[in-house]
Amino acid sequence: MLATGALTLIFSSSRETSDFWVDALKVWWLIVRDAVGPVKRLVIYLDNGPKNAGTRTQWLRRLIEFADWSGLEIRLVYYPPYHSKYNPIERCWSALEQKWAGALLNGLKVILQQARRMTWRKRHPVVRRLHGEYAEGVRLSKKEMRPFEARLQRSAALPRYDITIKPQLSGDRQVA
Repeated sequence: MLATGALTLIFSSSRETSDFWVDALKVWWLIVRDAVGPVKRLVIYLDNGPKNAGTRTQWLRRLIEFADWSGLEIRLVYYPPYHSKYNPIERCWSALEQKWAGALLNGLKVILQQARRMTWRKRHPVVRRLHGEYAEGVRLSKKEMRPFEARLQRSAALPRYDITIKPQLSGDRQVA
């Protein structure tokens, strides 16, 4: 979190997919929500990678579901291509790589131990593991995506790099 410098690292032995990213976001939110107070909007800065691009249908569908589940307005702000040097998370990865320097990362248990021992802004991160398998290549057709696309508020000036998702609140919204 940019404001506090708190770091949460979430790992899986499965593939990195859009589904993994949103499941990790849900785990993160469950960890931090009580500590952050009455937050109504979550701004997520992204590098426009292949799993989280503003055109990735499964990513956007799952984020809409997350917004509805959490009640949070989600704003996706993408760094332009080749501008990752401005992304604070890149400095975090550098600290993690320095911690890993020379370690044989031959299993998830070793990776989790190394991650727990690193420090970021003089604090140890919260480290979690997601279980389960994530299928690659999950996509929605244009027809399947229409109702979800209608929920996306894309910036007129930067439609691929600035997207807002407002939650649809219902009486049976699950927040646990």
